[in-house]
Amino acid sequence: MELINDHSVLVGPGDDAAVYEINGIKLVKTVDMITPVVNHPYKYGAISACNSISDVYAMGGIPLTALAIAGFSHCDYGTEILKEIMRGAIDLSRQCNVSIIGGHCIDDKELKFGLAVTGIITGERILTISTAKAKDILIITKPIGLGVLTTALKAEKLSDEEISLAERWMLTTNKEASERAIQAEANACTDVTGFGLLGHAFNMVKNRDLDLTISMKSVPILERVRELIDLGIAPIGAYSNMNYLNDKVVYSSKIKEEDKLILSDPQTSGGLIVALPKENLKYFDGIFYEAIGEFREGRGKIYVY
Repeated sequence: MELINDHSVLVGPGDDAAVYEINGIKLVKTVDMITPVVNHPYKYGAISACNSISDVYAMGGIPLTALAIAGFSHCDYGTEILKEIMRGAIDLSRQCNVSIIGGHCIDDKELKFGLAVTGIITGERILTISTAKAKDILIITKPIGLGVLTTALKAEKLSDEEISLAERWMLTTNKEASERAIQAEANACTDVTGFGLLGHAFNMVKNRDLDLTISMKSVPILERVRELIDLGIAPIGAYSNMNYLNDKVVYSSKIKEEDKLILSDPQTSGGLIVALPKENLKYFDGIFYEAIGEFREGRGKIYVY
């Protein structure tokens, strides 16, 4: 089935967002929604908004407007909960200069919330997922392990300080990292969300004459993640991601099962992974990032050592 037959579509399905050109203006369109990852309605709304808006930043775009979308049972939760979720989403969106201009809600027993976001790309460069080049360095702009921590939160295994740390990272927007990627003339970019670091990194080399090597010791990991995995706490998504990647990733003998789970851990409002020339890493000075890998000519595989 042919999904698209329109020359104005510059980027279609398979990337973080679609890009549509109209009268010389590049519009960026994306939609995302999540179930609760924290116990606080206001923070849940803010994290969900941050997660949705991130896809525009991953394309190198500037988010402008959003429509709120929610699955919500008034009988189970009451309207005050929805108001708090919306208040969190509005406040976070304002930090990004995004106006929520409407929305839609359906009756749903399982609570879910998100945004359909519209933005623009002002320059010529569109950051896409599949345009990395051999010898590019791969960097990540947030530590991973959020899926493990939010699973531990539901199991009441985190301290208040650990909850606050996870929330802080999920509420950190990718705005500045996106701006730095444009300045650094990055070749490719995506954000790390439900497929985990390895899953999204694999999409950068899939069906390409390119391999990616990742240094496990260079990957930033949130505190207590390894300990929690040893206790058997990890999201189901980490296991399914890991199984999907079995024939796509080559692990060195020193990589443990817990390492594989961490690299496959689904993130909510995760950081960007950016492919860029080594000499342009200087553009990321002053913000959090770690260089974790390098692209080389190959056959669409990831090698973790």
